Amino acid sequence: MYDQILALLENKKYLELKEVLSDMNEADIAAILEDLPMEKVPLLYRILPKELAADVFVNMESDTQEFLIRAFSDTELREVLDELYVDDAVDIIEEMPATVVKRILRHTDPEVRNSINEILQYPEDSAGSMMTIEYVDLKKYMSVDDAFTRIRRTGVDKETIYICYVTDENRKLLGIVTVKDLLLSEKSAKIFEIMETNIISVTTLEDSEVVTEKFQKYDLMALPVVDRENRLVGIITFDDAMDALQDENTEDIEKMAAITPTDKPYLKTSVFETWKTRIPWLLLLMISATFTGKIISHFEMALQTYVVLTAFIPMLMDTGGNCGGQASVTIIRGLSLGDIEFKDIFKVIWKEFRVAFLCGITLAAANFVKLLLVDRVTIAVAAVVCITMLLTIILAKLIGCTLPIFAKMMHLDPAVMASPFITTIVDAFSLLIYFGVAGLILKI
Repeated sequence: MYDQILALLENKKYLELKEVLSDMNEADIAAILEDLPMEKVPLLYRILPKELAADVFVNMESDTQEFLIRAFSDTELREVLDELYVDDAVDIIEEMPATVVKRILRHTDPEVRNSINEILQYPEDSAGSMMTIEYVDLKKYMSVDDAFTRIRRTGVDKETIYICYVTDENRKLLGIVTVKDLLLSEKSAKIFEIMETNIISVTTLEDSEVVTEKFQKYDLMALPVVDRENRLVGIITFDDAMDALQDENTEDIEKMAAITPTDKPYLKTSVFETWKTRIPWLLLLMISATFTGKIISHFEMALQTYVVLTAFIPMLMDTGGNCGGQASVTIIRGLSLGDIEFKDIFKVIWKEFRVAFLCGITLAAANFVKLLLVDRVTIAVAAVVCITMLLTIILAKLIGCTLPIFAKMMHLDPAVMASPFITTIVDAFSLLIYFGVAGLILKI
């Protein structure tokens, strides 16, 4: 498809090109525009029908959006902005440099500009910053027939019309009603007779994680956002919630890999910016890892007596780190899904202890056979290594399962307590256990 569009563009067959683009999905068109040489992007974009062009614009990367905005005439920019939903306009503005933002706001209707400024005032990653103010509101004494009349009159500019919100004269949220409810009711029926009053909502300052949890838990298509007086100020739609969920998952993955989160895609991030996100954690982990070196130095005389013990240090440290990482990732995921809470900590510890014991016994038994048959060490040395392995695995699992829960309790992101951090802690403890067991059995 890309080659066909590029050929039509090169041959200046604009009418045929417009027909092809009109039948395509806006996300696919945006992807093609991203791949085109920058000088051809404005030409292809101007060929798009006006309504489709706005949807394509929302799906583009921020640097392409900025390039187009700078290329637009004032009239073109106003046409695009008129077709955008307020929440989409806010998302675009947040990614733009100040000079571009000023131009966007200058060509936005005063009413829309006020709405944009109001949303921009909410904290980042809050429900208020995610919401749109474009929803259908009804009054409880309306008839079903009146409701449909209002939906036809105002629904064109709304982000969703399937769910309507019932408010009083002070905008207090009284209930919700779906188009399905309206279609299946008599025309003369009143809204208060069919509306749902058990409403799931969030306040404007709720964190985006709370929002996405509610979408997942209750299978919502849209979620009303209210202020402290329960007045309806906006709604969050399913697609915006999924975008927030994707951002949260990406952030968690980066934290679990000991990388400072960034909003930019990998290929859009410069080498210097990538370095800045990684080096603080690497420095911290490197400094903390010096403790393991000090422990080894402290037991240097013991290692000189039993040099063979040195060969098994990497295996013990790696196995402990892997076990701790398994536990931490499992618990972090459970915390993010709401399956695990702080009150469950003793259940988690008891379960992980039993799992650790089974894993430790299995690995220690397999390792004992290997040590005797392959490495040909003495039974005493094999016992030291295998007992250390069992104790290290138990400790690693317990550390890996408890630290994320304590982090959550202290309102920190549990993802920080992931493999790199857990591994550093477990490495130090595994060495202490190793030399402690060796001292008891080998008398060194």
